Amino acid sequence: KWIDYLKDPYLVLEVQKFFGVYPVIDKNLKKQFKNSSNGNVVQSRKKDNNSAITNSGSLNKNSDDTESAITSGSDTETKDYVVTNKFWYYLFVFGTELGDEIFYASFIPFWFWNIDGAVGRRVVMVWTLIMCIGQGIKDIVCWPRPASPPVFRLQQKWALEYGMPSTHAMVGISIPFSVVIYTIQRYEYPVCIGLIVAVLWCTVISISRLYLGMHTVLDIIVGLVLASILMVPIVPLVDRMDSFILTSQWSPFLLICISIAIIAFYPKSSIWTPTRQDTTMVVSVCIGVHIGAWTNYQLGIMSEAQTSPPYSVIWPSYEMLGLALLRVAIGFSCILATRAVCKSASYATLCFLLRLNSSDLRRTAHTGPSSAKNTVELCYKYITYASMGFNTLYLLPSVFSLLSIHRPSFYTEI
Repeated sequence: KWIDYLKDPYLVLEVQKFFGVYPVIDKNLKKQFKNSSNGNVVQSRKKDNNSAITNSGSLNKNSDDTESAITSGSDTETKDYVVTNKFWYYLFVFGTELGDEIFYASFIPFWFWNIDGAVGRRVVMVWTLIMCIGQGIKDIVCWPRPASPPVFRLQQKWALEYGMPSTHAMVGISIPFSVVIYTIQRYEYPVCIGLIVAVLWCTVISISRLYLGMHTVLDIIVGLVLASILMVPIVPLVDRMDSFILTSQWSPFLLICISIAIIAFYPKSSIWTPTRQDTTMVVSVCIGVHIGAWTNYQLGIMSEAQTSPPYSVIWPSYEMLGLALLRVAIGFSCILATRAVCKSASYATLCFLLRLNSSDLRRTAHTGPSSAKNTVELCYKYITYASMGFNTLYLLPSVFSLLSIHRPSFYTEI
């Protein structure tokens, strides 16, 4: 009973209504019942930007088809909901982006270039392991996202994926809390502040998935519990692994082989979903980051710090802020260039080697997990995001050093 209750899409709908998302039909009903005595209500739909659908019909209060009148935007390209509280809308749209590619592509480089590389490597590995497990379980369990209708899908980006468990919720646990765990080992600062930020971070991400209609309450709970359980062995294991990855001459070979095996033997669902490609992106970023750090260490660029942790937190001066802004501006420009060049070059090369027409392939729909399009996209994503991770840790810090805008402690964070 509890499982059925927590899986109920109407529970998600109640959460949406609590935060100010209402069906348009509800407003019409309220207005019409005041002025109508026969129970007939006119439903009007607001026209979307790319749609010319205008629909009006009559609903009888004695009819059994009331639920079918509430239609999903994913099916009709119309919006049958109204957002009455913009604060919650923008907060939760921001919250859900904390588990998206744009956030990863900005947060990870920013952390390495401006805060702490040792913590960054460990957090990236924890994030990767937990995401791989969560994404794999999705395509094994194959539980659909909450039904729409009655739930309103405020975003369609992840609609093709399965919903159990919520990997956004798992990321909401793994990233902020691993940051807190690893930073308290290296820095002196009020732990309560870190915990408050981590809890708020996790809460906003988790509720955003309900608000946007992408998960049931059960999906969120399972994601949070699963990530919490996984972090118990993973956090100390990653702490020990980091030293081995930096010092072993076999690290790149092992990392590449393990990552390819994860992608090759990824669980295959009965229908195509973008989950495997998202997992490839996460794994390849992790591989690129650690091979970049390994290259720095093996070339003798990295060395042990003269003082041992914990360190005092230094508040940045105006000069430090200016240098940080320069690193971010130059670094992000190079990361975007890396993505564009590697994506185009690797896609064209793979199509040439497999004797495929790249233009036709881009227009082809995914026919299954073993399709040529899927194979090419997995390979180019692996190459592209691994290159971005490598440049974040090796190439761009070298450029910063040449320009004398590098962070002094970057090469001592072992």
